[in-house]
Amino acid sequence: MRVSSLRERLLLVCAAVGVATVTSVSPAGAIPVPTADLGALPSRFSVGPTQPTEQKSVCGAPFASSTTALRDPSPAQNLMQVSDAWRYSRGAGTTVAVIDTGVTPSARFARLTGGGDFVSTSDGLRDCDGHGTLVAGIIAGRPSARDGFAGVAPDAAILSIRQTSLAYAAKGSSSSSQDPSKIAASSYGTVQTLAYAVVTAVRRGADVINISEIACAPAGSSIDDRALGAAVRYAHSRGVVVVVAAGNLVDPCKTQNAGINPANPSAGGWDTVSTAVSPAYFSRYVLTVGGVVSETGAPSPISIHGPWVSVAAPATGIVSIGARGEAVDRQQGEKGPITIDGTSFAAPYVAGLAALIKSRFPGISADDVIRRITSSAHSSGSGRDTATGFGVIDPVAALSDQIAPAAAPGAARALPAPPRESGTDTATVVAAAGTGVCLAVGLAWWLLTIPRRRLRRLTEDDY
Repeated sequence: MRVSSLRERLLLVCAAVGVATVTSVSPAGAIPVPTADLGALPSRFSVGPTQPTEQKSVCGAPFASSTTALRDPSPAQNLMQVSDAWRYSRGAGTTVAVIDTGVTPSARFARLTGGGDFVSTSDGLRDCDGHGTLVAGIIAGRPSARDGFAGVAPDAAILSIRQTSLAYAAKGSSSSSQDPSKIAASSYGTVQTLAYAVVTAVRRGADVINISEIACAPAGSSIDDRALGAAVRYAHSRGVVVVVAAGNLVDPCKTQNAGINPANPSAGGWDTVSTAVSPAYFSRYVLTVGGVVSETGAPSPISIHGPWVSVAAPATGIVSIGARGEAVDRQQGEKGPITIDGTSFAAPYVAGLAALIKSRFPGISADDVIRRITSSAHSSGSGRDTATGFGVIDPVAALSDQIAPAAAPGAARALPAPPRESGTDTATVVAAAGTGVCLAVGLAWWLLTIPRRRLRRLTEDDY
C-alpha cells in the first residue's frame, strides 16, 4: 500500500501502538476481571437434583446449641445497631431468597416459603445441616421474649432454596463429610446447580438473594462457572440485589490473596490474586461481603481478601436461630460444638440490610441499593482495600443518609476493573506514550500548515 502523506503515516503508527496494547499478556499472578455472558444463562431446567441422590447421614440431630440463655443482644447485633435501624424499616414487603442447605420452619420466621430443592425432593424447607437456618435467622429472625436475638429484617419474607447439603451425595458415591464448617468444600451441589437456584429465585420474585457458599481455585485455573456468572448478571439486570460471601481460609481456599500491589496500585489487586473465588469475583453484579471481628470491627483473620470485596460485616461469635426457634451461638463441629464464625454469616447481615432498604425505598434499583450500602460503610481510614472493601456496613446510615443515586448501572461496584484487567503494564504505558506522540505530531502538522491555509483563496463553501 502506498502511503501518500505524513498524516497517513502517523495514523498507521498510532494503529500499531493500539495492536501492541491489545495483544499484550497479563503479568504473572494476574487474573482477568470475570465477565458474564448472558448466552450461558440456564433457561431450560427442572427444579430438582441433576442426578440421583441419596441421604448419607442422619438428618434431624441438633445442628446448633447455646452455652447460655443469650439474654442480651450479641456483639454482632450491637455493631450493626439492628434495633436502631428498625426506626426506618423492618423489611416488610420484601422477599430474600436464601440459597443454602434449606431452612427449618419455626415461629421465629414470620414469612417462610419453600422455593425448591436441588439436593433431594423437598420444597426447600428441610435443613439437615443447619447452615441455611442460621443464615436465614440473621436475615429475618423475629425477636422473642426468651432471648436477646433478632434478625436484621424481621418482617421480610424468606424464600428457601436448598442447593447444597452435607447429608446427601450422588447415588452410589462415598459418604459425605459430617463437618458443617466445611460446607463450601465438601457438600453436595455445584456451581451449575447454584446457577439454576439463582435463576429460580429471580423467577419466584426474590428482591434480594443471599449466597453463603463459594467455589474457589488457584488463580489461572478454571472454575467452569459461566452459567453462574450469567445467572448473577441476569438477577442484577432484573433489579435483584445478589449478596455473596467472600469465603473463608479453609481447604481448598487456603491461600490468602496478597492485596493491592504498591508498584501497581491502579490494578486494584487483580494482579496479585492467588485464589479465585466464585461467585464473589463477579463484582460487577454482586455485593461481596468480607468478615470482621464482631467486638472490634477489625478484619477477620479467616476472611478471604480480594479486589472483589465490596463491604464487610460481623463474622465472629455469631448468634442466630436453631432448629426449634431458639437462639444459638454454637454449631456442631467434627469434634463437638464450635463458635459460629465465617463470612457465611457476614453476608446475611448485608442481605438483611438490602431488604430494609428495598422496603423503605420501593422501586429502588439494585445499583442504588448497593450504592447506599457501600457509600455509608465505615472504612479504616486508609480508603478502599481488599480485606473489607468500602468498610463495615452501617445500617442506620444506609437507611437515613441522603445518598445520590447511581449515575449508571454498575456505578456502585467493587474496585474498578483495570484496563485490560491487568493494571498499568508496559503495553499500557507504551499506548499512552504513543497516543501523546500522535497528538503532538498532529498539532505540529496543523501549526505548520496555518500559513498555507490562510493564503489560499476562499470559496463560497468557506462563508
